[in-house]
Amino acid sequence: MPEPGTPLEQLGFLTIGLFDAAEPGPGHESVLEVIELGEQLGFDSAWLRHRHLQYGISSPLTVLAAATQRTTRIELGTAVIPLGWENPLRLAEDLATVDVLSGGRLNPGVSVGEPRNFEHFKNNLYPSSAEAEDFSYERVTRLLRAIEGQPVSTFHGVQGIETFSERVEPHSPGLRKRMWYGGASLGSARWAGLNGLNFLSSSVVRVENAEGEDVPNFAEIQRSHIDAFRAAHPDGERARASQGLVVIPTDRASRTQKAKYQAYVDSRTPRTESPQGPARMMFARDVIGNSQQIAEALYADSGFRKVREVVFALPFSFDHEDYVQIITDIAERLGPALGWKPKTTER
Repeated sequence: MPEPGTPLEQLGFLTIGLFDAAEPGPGHESVLEVIELGEQLGFDSAWLRHRHLQYGISSPLTVLAAATQRTTRIELGTAVIPLGWENPLRLAEDLATVDVLSGGRLNPGVSVGEPRNFEHFKNNLYPSSAEAEDFSYERVTRLLRAIEGQPVSTFHGVQGIETFSERVEPHSPGLRKRMWYGGASLGSARWAGLNGLNFLSSSVVRVENAEGEDVPNFAEIQRSHIDAFRAAHPDGERARASQGLVVIPTDRASRTQKAKYQAYVDSRTPRTESPQGPARMMFARDVIGNSQQIAEALYADSGFRKVREVVFALPFSFDHEDYVQIITDIAERLGPALGWKPKTTER
């Protein structure tokens, strides 16, 4: 999207789905209602983020399976499934099943690496193999092979009255083209491109220049990742890459909501001023304001100008009515300011 006036093609949103530990049902129901509303508002996609051992959705695919029965058009994604928690063969079965239930609307996003806080639960997750587990890109490759329908068993045929397949069943032929990799480094962007995946860029990137150099520019780093991804991808500039910043439109927010939103942004701003932690992760600033102000800020963002689709992340700790206001303003105010047109639901 080089210049204002070039329409945004795909508009989505991402949520983590917070819930009360003592009563988790309402939080999960809220997520499903927000997804339903997203379809009614014409969004192209709705995405869920994993939150293992936290008070956010730990099983997005289960929730998305429920969402397939409440929606008919909107695409449903995961951003992202940390594969360190998963058995690729079993996950391939779950992904294919949800894709079949959705009628081919699933967009699975995945990532690799050792799970966060792994030392505290590894003996429960992998009691006999924790030290031998491979958390490299090979874990994605195993998943892709299973999704493609390559053999995962040396046996197929009939045993008694049961018939067995050598590949993962159900098989969903179009799912492989809708696989995404969530990357925060130049290397992961290139790897995703070389392996023909779509690329999810978020509000976090790794700073890979030397310490002591100029203060890094988040947007320029993100732009370089998208460029590297497309340079490596067989589809080149046509390869799908998405940006996922946190945006908070305030067009129809109440005075109380505006104050809450601004306090949230202010509390998170210090972490955007320099690389954080040993991995030198850099966070994007949250974008808050009315939709016209947000549109202007996005068009000034060099990362945004490299994409044709976005998955805007919803703030983590807001209430249901806040999410309703935010996604409604995104669909009815911000989207049109970016040249996007809502999709209609056919029933």
